[in-house]
Amino acid sequence: MGDKKILSIGLVCLDIINVVDKYPEEDTDTRCLSQRWQRGGNASNTCTVLSLLGAPCAFMGSLAPGPVAENLPDVSVEDFSKVDLSQFKWVHWEGRNADEQVKMIEMVREYNSKQEEKNRITISVEIEKTREPLYQLFPLGDLVFVSKDVAQHFGFNSASAALKGFSGRLRKGATLICAWAEKGADAIGPDGVVIHSDAFPPEKLVDTLGAGDTFNASVIYSLSNGGSLQDALTFGCQIAGKKCGVHGYDGILH
Repeated sequence: MGDKKILSIGLVCLDIINVVDKYPEEDTDTRCLSQRWQRGGNASNTCTVLSLLGAPCAFMGSLAPGPVAENLPDVSVEDFSKVDLSQFKWVHWEGRNADEQVKMIEMVREYNSKQEEKNRITISVEIEKTREPLYQLFPLGDLVFVSKDVAQHFGFNSASAALKGFSGRLRKGATLICAWAEKGADAIGPDGVVIHSDAFPPEKLVDTLGAGDTFNASVIYSLSNGGSLQDALTFGCQIAGKKCGVHGYDGILH
């Protein structure tokens, strides 16, 4: 695939992080020890980590001039139709405006149907929020990330239970991955076997914001470079663990 890129589609936003002595109780005032502003958003964070890992990547989403913006539109099918797909080996969707995203994925499938296997684009989707329209993305990804929140919403109390419960929703040959915070992550591939990686917690927990996006990016990076599912799962947990030990993303590879 040469230098073909990984495209990440979804949100970029401004995260304003206030550091306090302890988690504040409701209706109390708490003195802020420090504050930082950083670029956030699932798809944007995923791209940040991919670039730190050395993967050629691109982000697609709404950007705005000025420090603060609101009511930005999600990427539409019309926007996506202008993309030259031949640049990419992988397209990842953060589940958002699912009705439009379904049509975008159909466009990639159509593109793939006309390509030799080596030029086909891998499709991954993230189903993080407990919103009904997002669940239509389950059968559309070659790789599907489902969150602990969604799993618990459906009544599953472990990653392995979630994978078995959701596996019937997948397309033939797809892989499903569910990360479960400090309990690590599980995956089920086309062979139907559930595999597991333990978590790799840092010596001191500093900042978990974006840990899930870091996990997703690291898994995608490993798989896109020919790694096995077990290797990718373990690598994802390792890098996500390192991220939890640093503020932001500086130093996650040290």
